[in-house]
Amino acid sequence: MITLFVRGLPTSTTEESLTALFADYGTVRSLTLHKDLFTGQARGTALINMEGHEGRAAIAALDGSQLQGRTIYVNQTKEEKRRGRGGRRRR
Repeated sequence: MITLFVRGLPTSTTEESLTALFADYGTVRSLTLHKDLFTGQARGTALINMEGHEGRAAIAALDGSQLQGRTIYVNQTKEEKRRGRGGRRRR
């Protein structure tokens, strides 16, 4: 399972539309759309959990693509990138 960070989303984005977009590449396990506290509109970022190979396929297909006239960027979260490194710590 990997967590994807999506930025550049339009303010009119909904959880349903974002789930439908990413569902083309695999099962969306969970989705958190960051919203403005007062207006309830999307703030332009979201976190999405997907299986590893499905998430990498979504990154390859959607990073730099257009959604409602805006360029969206999809990356793996930094914690996930660090976790993949193995080895022992040097003293």
